[in-house]
Amino acid sequence: MPRTQRVDAQANRGRILDVAEEVFGASGAAASTEEVARRAGVGIATVFRHFPTKAALLQAVLVRRYDRLREQAEALLGAEDPGSAFRDFFRHLVADAATKIAIGEALLHAGGDSDGEAAQASNGLRRAVGALLQRAQRAGAVRDDVELPEVYALLVAMSRLATDAEVTARALEIVFDGLAEVTGGGRRTVRP
Repeated sequence: MPRTQRVDAQANRGRILDVAEEVFGASGAAASTEEVARRAGVGIATVFRHFPTKAALLQAVLVRRYDRLREQAEALLGAEDPGSAFRDFFRHLVADAATKIAIGEALLHAGGDSDGEAAQASNGLRRAVGALLQRAQRAGAVRDDVELPEVYALLVAMSRLATDAEVTARALEIVFDGLAEVTGGGRRTVRP
């Protein structure tokens, strides 16, 4: 019987994390652990048994989110077209940013810090993005004088861009044009 409880507890934990990501991703600091418990179909005591504080819950959500993104980036390291893989993942990070920002701000509001497990998971994602960048550079799809800090600055700027999807898509194309390798005629080329 204890084995079944442990499986149930793991299922509850996973469901709580799924719901918390959705709830805090949509409402940020205004969201509550009570709403998470209600929507996950568990009592508030169950939430706090797994995550003793709201900050601990949010930290776990961010760690899982960063780990998932890192795994997606690592899966693209074997892509046939490294330039497309880099650009597609960049687009994905920009599209994903609003939810991540809301969760991160909720974590800070709950008294959590940006150090610890979430920072380690974020650094793992950063390394994976760096590997995608290097592959794209070796393939000639991204200029070789671009470094990861510049790519991350562009990611942050694009992630904070509060505009419609069409403007964001056009702005991304301008960013990719600026990152593209210069050809013999002095023009940058971006493959679709």
